[in-house]
Amino acid sequence: MKLTYYGHSALLVETEQAKVIIDPFLSGNPDSGISPADIKVDAVLLTHGHSDHFGDSLEIAKNNDCPIFAVYELAEYCRMKGAKVQHMNTGGSRAYGGFTVKYTQAFHSSSITEGDTWIYAGQPAGILLTSGGKTLFHAGDTALFGDMRLIGERNRIDAAALPIGDVLTMGPDDALLAARWLRAEKVVPLHYNTFPDIAQDASEFCDRLGQEGIQGYALKAGESVEI
Repeated sequence: MKLTYYGHSALLVETEQAKVIIDPFLSGNPDSGISPADIKVDAVLLTHGHSDHFGDSLEIAKNNDCPIFAVYELAEYCRMKGAKVQHMNTGGSRAYGGFTVKYTQAFHSSSITEGDTWIYAGQPAGILLTSGGKTLFHAGDTALFGDMRLIGERNRIDAAALPIGDVLTMGPDDALLAARWLRAEKVVPLHYNTFPDIAQDASEFCDRLGQEGIQGYALKAGESVEI
């Protein structure tokens, strides 16, 4: 499984069986380094509806004639905008093509804005993505919560992608504990440095992971790691 980071929380995941992108906030993110038109995937996976995660989902899905996976309300919003969708909700799993997705809890919020209108986008979620015999846990935007330990006990997680920005999500201290609880062998920090409020030193965080026997990867946009 190859993970390519495109800034903020966007991850392109590739195996021999499938190619998907999670939370593709690209054109609105000056650090992404890639255009939505250049993304070629079998599916788009969303953790929640906030604009810095929803991003270019509709454009990518339409360009690739592929579905958007999202919790029910967000999937319905995408369907009404003309996208193919696969409805999900927390606790549920779905096999599709060469991968399986399971949605987990996340403690955050989720909405979409259209002008001055706020649209409820269902519960936020984390994603367990399994393909090619490997499993990635993308935590989405979440606070630390005790059932991360349960997620780690019930799943063999090869890599976890965890927010470290603080203010709006977990900070580095909580993300370090989350990595322990998830029993992740490798960790990619997400959701930091895009905006001033979430400035963090990802290299320092990865050094702390290393002291726990966990390999951390502070990827720059466009960089990849094999898990």
